[in-house]
Amino acid sequence: MSTRWTLAGAILAVAATTGTASAQGPDKVSFGTNWVAQAEHGGFYQALADGTYRKYRLDVTIVPGGPNVNNRILLPVGKIDFFMSANSLQSFDAVAQNVPTVAVAAMFQKDPQVLLAHPDQGIGRFEDLKKLTLFVSREGVASYYQWMKKDFGFTDGQVKPYTFNPQPFLADRRSAMQGYITSEPYAVEQAGRFKPTMFLLADQGFSSYSTLIETRRDLVEKRPDLVQRFVDASVIGWYNYLYGDNRAANALIKRDNPEMSDAAIAYSIARMKEFGIVDSGDTLKNGIGAMSEARVKDFFDKMVRAGVVKADLDYRRSYTLQFVNKGVGLDLRPRP
Repeated sequence: MSTRWTLAGAILAVAATTGTASAQGPDKVSFGTNWVAQAEHGGFYQALADGTYRKYRLDVTIVPGGPNVNNRILLPVGKIDFFMSANSLQSFDAVAQNVPTVAVAAMFQKDPQVLLAHPDQGIGRFEDLKKLTLFVSREGVASYYQWMKKDFGFTDGQVKPYTFNPQPFLADRRSAMQGYITSEPYAVEQAGRFKPTMFLLADQGFSSYSTLIETRRDLVEKRPDLVQRFVDASVIGWYNYLYGDNRAANALIKRDNPEMSDAAIAYSIARMKEFGIVDSGDTLKNGIGAMSEARVKDFFDKMVRAGVVKADLDYRRSYTLQFVNKGVGLDLRPRP
């Protein structure tokens, strides 16, 4: 994290906690992502690139995450104003740890987590994966794999550590590998020269939201208009990124992450559309970013049953519906 970002975040934190808005121009806010720039962040870059944030009187700085940057820690201490969390479990964890943050929108209706198998091994159903060695990360074992064990009968004995390297999977045809539907299948296609069989956990009942916008509770209480403008502008950014001209946004993504290729970006966007990662389910009526009490409770109940979270956790404190489900941007979705 650079000195410039740290200093800017500290100044913004003071402004946020005092409720002071600039009378001279747009409000300056910082938004931290949870990884290096990629198409999965595209809607936020789109709102920056095409002037949507400016239209909503916001001067937004996107602070990329990465292997050596933990933006999640910077949010509650006031160094950034908004954070892109990976899934609903992080919001539950904030409640459990008494961290004063709250999810205000869910940009991904489906968690992109996927399991990949070789296409010629007779793996046609999700349950067939129980026949294989599974490469799963430590974080995966502690979260969604507990649900797989409880609801589908997977076992600890079939798991080997996943080190975010596809080579062990490529070398073992009787194995499956975790990944994101938007990225790892592309890497496998490039390295292995085959299209893997894909099982999106969200389509098997793993009902977590993903790519949530989190902010501090004090910002929600003292500057709700600022939070609403950031959510609305980000929602519009996502509609324009998926369905409009996204070239300027992609240029910014590649600026922040020079290793990102046009082909990888195009693949990610296509998969987000194909699998309804961003725009499906409740968003068809309520707009991108939608959340519901029923959906959060369903996921919470599954995580309690799997032993991932405690039953006495007040999960309702992990989110608010105050800023979503307003139909913002619905007119930007192409008509059938």
